[in-house]
Parts: sequence; C-alpha cells; structure tokens
Amino acid sequence: MKPLLPLLLVAALAGCSSSSGGSGEPAPLPPERAPMAEACDAEAVQGLVGQSYDASFDERLKAESGAKTVRVLRPGGVATMDLRLDRLNVRLDDADVIRELACG
Repeated sequence: MKPLLPLLLVAALAGCSSSSGGSGEPAPLPPERAPMAEACDAEAVQGLVGQSYDASFDERLKAESGAKTVRVLRPGGVATMDLRLDRLNVRLDDADVIRELACG
C-alpha cells in the first residue's frame, strides 16, 4: 500500500493546479464598482442608529443617504462579500435595533 501514497499525493496536487478551463480565453473581469459620485452617504442617516428597524424605513434610508439599494443584515444572516458603494447596509441586533449604517 505504501507505493500508492506518492501516486495519490501527485494526483491530489494535480487537481489543485489552476487552468483557464482549456478555452484559451482570459478569466472574466469582476463587476465594476459604483463610481464615488454614486456612493451613498451613510453619515446622513446616522440619526437612526439605536432605533427599532421597520421595513418602511427603506425608502427613507435610500432618499436620505442617496443609496440605490438597502441591504438589511441580521445576526447570523448570510451576505455576499461584494462591495457596492451605492448600497446602504443596515446592521441590526437580535431585537431588530439598528446598530450600524454603512455604505458598501
């Protein structure tokens, strides 16, 4: 069985090598980020930190911050790691109280 160990190791390492998929085309570029001119202004809505969140706040948050979208993040929730300067992130605690408002 010991002679198989080097072969298994080589096979496992070969699977880790990077390739372009054989198409010869370059990998796609990541999506463009919003220009700074389109970035939201989280400072404009900081007065809502500490208040209970209600979904009806979303339009107000967009209007006052200039954000194109609002993303509500609850503890234990899942979120993408993409950076969008035109998005306002609303971080809540377990009681749905706004703990942080930040663009990104």
